[in-house]
Amino acid sequence: MRTRYITIIAIIAIVALIVFKLAANKRKLNEKNNPAPVAAVRIPVKVAAAAEQVLEINILKTGNLAPFKEAKALAMSGGTLLKVNFDLGDKVKQGQVLAVTDTRLAQLELQKAETNAAKLKNDLNVYTELLAGKAATQEKVNGIRQDYENAVNQVQQARKNISDAAILAPTGGVIAAKKVEQGMFVNAGTEIASIVNLSRAKVQVNLTEAEVYKVKEGQPVKISTDVYPGKTFSGTISFISPQADETHNYLVEILIGNDNETLLRSGTFVYVDFSRKTEQQVLVIPREALTESVKDAAVYVLQDSVVHQRKIQTGADVNGMVQVLGGLKPGEQVVTSGQINLKDGSVVSVSK
Repeated sequence: MRTRYITIIAIIAIVALIVFKLAANKRKLNEKNNPAPVAAVRIPVKVAAAAEQVLEINILKTGNLAPFKEAKALAMSGGTLLKVNFDLGDKVKQGQVLAVTDTRLAQLELQKAETNAAKLKNDLNVYTELLAGKAATQEKVNGIRQDYENAVNQVQQARKNISDAAILAPTGGVIAAKKVEQGMFVNAGTEIASIVNLSRAKVQVNLTEAEVYKVKEGQPVKISTDVYPGKTFSGTISFISPQADETHNYLVEILIGNDNETLLRSGTFVYVDFSRKTEQQVLVIPREALTESVKDAAVYVLQDSVVHQRKIQTGADVNGMVQVLGGLKPGEQVVTSGQINLKDGSVVSVSK
């Protein structure tokens, strides 16, 4: 009996020892699976404040001068040139007679057309009276009336041919090319002269997408050229193309005045300075604060050591600064370095 009790006690002791060991092992596993809390890691960043300032937009381009107007004088009808009233370099006015073609054939055609029209008019009067007396039919009268109207049109065309014999200057300016001489035969549409109007000049330049949104029609610009060292000409943007070309550039035209003392000739190489200051203070941030492109701009805004991502609206991008049109207020701090490690709600420390 005593041996039995000893055996039972031994078994109970072994079971208790096994339970104790299992409980100790479980406690150790729980401690491994639930490590002690670690203090939140602060991500180092650099920040800058959104500030208001006057931006200075600097754009300098090169281009070539073109005449304000350039037109070709064309013969309106064929014939021999009886008179040529111009030479190279002559100054002409719009509407001035440059040359005259032979009108003798046109005069004969006019006489013939007028004679035919007079005859048909007389016939129309006679048959109209006969129709009133029921001695002619309405169809006959209508036919003569149609022939008469056609004859009148021929008279008007013949007169126009005679007036077209005088070749007029389509614009005022200087004769830049003389294509004919007196006595030559020309067909309708033949170019007899090229006229260049240099009372004003225009410059054509191409701006990139980033540049074209910084200028506007009517904006004054400065023009300079090596031909007149130290002299600046005033110009005005007259046209901005609404559509880019195949290289994603936009054509811009600038008109400038021209005078005889400092005459700018077509083809002269010039420098165009679009630089200007904004008319009022604008809110700006450093360009490196943007986490996306300018078109889809976002920044991290610092508030009590925590950053929050925020969408903003941007404007001009000048000299490393981006204009903010909406989404930020003056004085708000934006992250300028370290964004790659951030997400909305990250805790940060500001580095100097």
